[in-house]
Amino acid sequence: MKSATGYILLAGMVLLLAAFFGYQSFFPRDAVPYDDDQEGLKDQIVFKFSHVVAENTPKGLAAQKFAELVAEKSNGHIKIEVFPNGSLYSDIEEINALKEGQVHFIAPSTSKLGMLSPQWGVLDLPFAFPSREAAMEGLNGQIGEQLLRSLQGDGIKGLAHWPNGFKQITSNQGPIQKPGDLKGQSFRIMQSDVISAQFSRLKAKAVQDSFNSTYKLLEEGDVDGEENTISNIYSKKFYNLQKHMTISNHGYLGYAVMMSEKVWNEQTEETKKILLEAMEETTAWNSRMAFEMNEELLEKIRQNSSIQIHELTSEEKQKWQSKLDPVYEDFSQEIGKKLVEEMKELRAKYQ
Repeated sequence: MKSATGYILLAGMVLLLAAFFGYQSFFPRDAVPYDDDQEGLKDQIVFKFSHVVAENTPKGLAAQKFAELVAEKSNGHIKIEVFPNGSLYSDIEEINALKEGQVHFIAPSTSKLGMLSPQWGVLDLPFAFPSREAAMEGLNGQIGEQLLRSLQGDGIKGLAHWPNGFKQITSNQGPIQKPGDLKGQSFRIMQSDVISAQFSRLKAKAVQDSFNSTYKLLEEGDVDGEENTISNIYSKKFYNLQKHMTISNHGYLGYAVMMSEKVWNEQTEETKKILLEAMEETTAWNSRMAFEMNEELLEKIRQNSSIQIHELTSEEKQKWQSKLDPVYEDFSQEIGKKLVEEMKELRAKYQ
């Protein structure tokens, strides 16, 4: 009896194993992820979109908007999975992750792209865009198109420019009104030689580090301050760690949306069409929303924070601009003389 029972148990185990491995052969581990919510879909295409800022910032909201539009236009056949707050990769790591195929979309700050092409430094030149209108003309015109094309040599397809806004200065050593007020202070900046040169000209120490390290640097007193857009200052609560903020609009901060050309070329014409249409609509929406959002969040900081805010007057801003203008000539050869001249002409048009 025991022997018969043993044979029955053994036969049952064999059948279970056979069923399990048969199931595995029909659904291999590397199969394309499938969304159970989309009944009737087969071979759903899933792209990973990695970025480093909070979800309630211009870039964070734009990434989500893009994902929604792609899902809508493809009837759920194409899915964009958004990973915010550097949850996958830091802003220093994400470009390599894109090249290695670990992610499919990224939107790094344009300041990071000097490592790919020095031409991108043109967007870091001080007071390059005097207004929102100047920024839109530059990004949507010949300057912006040339910068996106420059990525092709690295096997990257540039899809769009997503502006965030203009940078302001925060510090625990202040107030900061004159260029000389930065002397001896240390500031976290993005990885950009052009930005670093500006702080050197102001006799300040520039500490190049990742965006997600900024709060800790400020909290532990490793730097005196930082430069950023209002939306980033607000979303990461830098204003809780800083005593002074100067509304300087001294620099532009924006993002270049990109994917690898290899991944792009693997897509069908229909998929490409859907992605481009969704990107175009998202970019137009982001361009309207980003600058307005920064203005609204500045008012929230005024109402809910004890940080002291100084807004540069026209006369004060002119002093800062005169102090920093030599940076244009310093980087003219590296960025490209023609490109720098185009930026200077655009700036003059809107001043």
